[in-house]
Amino acid sequence: MSRSNPLLWSKVRVIWGYGLAILSVSLALLIAQWPLLHLETAPVSLFLCAIMITALFGGVGPGLVATALSSLAFDYYFLFPTYSLIAKPGEIPRLLVFTVSALFVVALSAAQRSATESLKRTRDDLKEKIQELERSHEALQAESLERKHAEEALREAQGDLARVNRVTTMGELTASLAHEVNQPIAAAVTNANTCLRWLTREHPDLEEARLAASRIAKDATRAAEIITRIRLLFKKGTAERELVDVNEVIREMIVLLRGEATRQRVWIGTELEANLPQILGDRVQLQQVLMNLMLNGIEAMRDVDGKRELVIKSERAENEEVRVAVSDTGVGLPAQLADEIFKAFFTTKPQGTGMGLSISRSIVESHGGRLWADGNTPRGANFSFTLSANTEGQG
Repeated sequence: MSRSNPLLWSKVRVIWGYGLAILSVSLALLIAQWPLLHLETAPVSLFLCAIMITALFGGVGPGLVATALSSLAFDYYFLFPTYSLIAKPGEIPRLLVFTVSALFVVALSAAQRSATESLKRTRDDLKEKIQELERSHEALQAESLERKHAEEALREAQGDLARVNRVTTMGELTASLAHEVNQPIAAAVTNANTCLRWLTREHPDLEEARLAASRIAKDATRAAEIITRIRLLFKKGTAERELVDVNEVIREMIVLLRGEATRQRVWIGTELEANLPQILGDRVQLQQVLMNLMLNGIEAMRDVDGKRELVIKSERAENEEVRVAVSDTGVGLPAQLADEIFKAFFTTKPQGTGMGLSISRSIVESHGGRLWADGNTPRGANFSFTLSANTEGQG
């Protein structure tokens, strides 16, 4: 029988239950009166078994029908006078005891049936809940994987955007960087000629030649270091976290941007606290943050009359942090723009892209810090950022 129609199936179950009542009582009566078994003296157990089976598999209604049929059969076939529906007064207590026992069996069997059905429903509900949880878990896993891929794509896009920003900035600094590289190269050439003159004299002065050669090596090393820093800023790759000395990064960027500062007649000063804890971060990204802030300060002082000073400070801050500040004496920063300038594509420069400060803030936040801006006294702007110090292994 198909279970596609619940109403039809319910009717079939009811009919089957009452049919079971008639069948089980008839079978119990047949067994009790079977001549070869001699069970006429013990029909009660047979009828109670029939009632119990009916109530257990058919429910309360069929169980009560089985009780009624069993009582009638017990009265008619096994109580005196036999084959009569009116029992002798002395047999009535026996009939009552049988009927009460039958009703008790019906109640117990129905309770057991109800508990079994309830347990089955609970098990089915639990199975559905488990299946639903499994589906939810699979959906969450898929969503988590999708989110992970999206985050990886976002990080890759941010890295590419940061690199484009570095390349664009370095392209704008081509003249200054060329001058900065040419200085040590020109000095090395001059010292090389000097060394040759000392060596080609009638009486070669080896000590002076040695000093000139030492200056050549020093100038060549300086040029190589500048080129290495430039190459790092052009490098494309994933973020590489390492222990970084913030003061060292500041000095490196001063060397790299000194030519641009000189071209704009800007004096660069430092107030660097000694023995700062190291930062666990990406050196190139931190260089980019300083480069953006320093170039913004230099740019802000381009059309300013009076002193042009760019001061970089480093110090310990609260909560095991290092604080870096870049201050200028430029045109200043309106209070209402203190947070707007960090939004993507927002710029006050005619040729600006509006991405430098936005990228810088993202880099600082990815290192567990924050970047903000406020006014400088008596003129200009002050950009500050904090970085979480690496306290592991430090005494």
